[in-house]
Amino acid sequence: MSNRLFQGVIHQMRDAIDRTIGVVDETSVIIACSELSRIGEVNDNITAEVMAAPSTFVLNGYTYRAFGNHPRPEYAVFVSGNDPEAARYASLLAVSLNSIKQYYDEKYDRGNFIKNVILDNILPGDIYLKARELRFNSDVSRVCMLIKITNKTDVSAYDVVQNLFPDKTKDFVININETDIALVKEIRTGIEPRDLDKLAGSIVDTLSSEFYTHCVVGIGTTVSGIKDLARSFKEAQVAIEVGKVFDTEKPIVSYDNLGIARLIYQLPTTLCEMFLKEVFKRGSIESLDHETLFTIQRFFENNLNVSETSRKLFVHRNTLVYRLEKIKKITGLDLREFEDAIVFKVALMVKKYLSANPVKF
Repeated sequence: MSNRLFQGVIHQMRDAIDRTIGVVDETSVIIACSELSRIGEVNDNITAEVMAAPSTFVLNGYTYRAFGNHPRPEYAVFVSGNDPEAARYASLLAVSLNSIKQYYDEKYDRGNFIKNVILDNILPGDIYLKARELRFNSDVSRVCMLIKITNKTDVSAYDVVQNLFPDKTKDFVININETDIALVKEIRTGIEPRDLDKLAGSIVDTLSSEFYTHCVVGIGTTVSGIKDLARSFKEAQVAIEVGKVFDTEKPIVSYDNLGIARLIYQLPTTLCEMFLKEVFKRGSIESLDHETLFTIQRFFENNLNVSETSRKLFVHRNTLVYRLEKIKKITGLDLREFEDAIVFKVALMVKKYLSANPVKF
């Protein structure tokens, strides 16, 4: 909220209240005052513990009354004097300024600001100006997660997720549409990707076990600047879309772990179709039956090890070799050769991608 607004109210009230009046913020800085020369002064006696007082308090001949978000008020008004009249003035000013603050918070609240940032609905040049106006810390590390509800229930998943992250000064839960909820989470130093996976897992487990609501969670990359939150959110969207194609059973998909699937997703479909035609000059993937495709999948899972794959498939080693020779005859690719195996693996993923026709972000 703009300090100019507080100063405007103080300026209008100074003639009615024949005393020094002003506002100090949570960092102990005077941000508005009837004595203009005092704006910017630091009052070291004002601490978070002092501002948490439930009523007026007196320090060094001034009466204070905190206001703002509870249980941690962001501001306090002060009035010169320690008499009952000073306490009444302080209480009246606190009520008036808090009402004005609530009005502006509703009009320019941080939640709507963050929503506009992640949806790219605000000009880059305006982001930092608006962040300063809303007293929003632009420089801490944050990550975007997208929670997509996959079944219909009577439970408000948005309310559930909000209750999981009650600190609305650091974490923002944003309702995107009927199925999508965005979480913008502040990240402390030292947080590892596996910690984000655990956090996403707690969201999935809470919704599923307690409210019978199923969801998938996409995790974007951690960013350090507020303007990069839009990129982190898009990455979370991409993670879910790519996950639907290649990791259909995973409820948590991280953009960082998409690997080559991320590259395929970014390729034009025409280029993908050309690649398949070039790879399968002799035949096509469609010419391979289900048993052959299952064999290929197991062969890849066992790192191209013939003996281990035949053991897992409960077939003789020669039987597996025969199947691999059959694949080579149809496609021209020998899966026992590393380079051919890579080409075939990528081709399978490209085919899967084209068949799924995912949404592009």
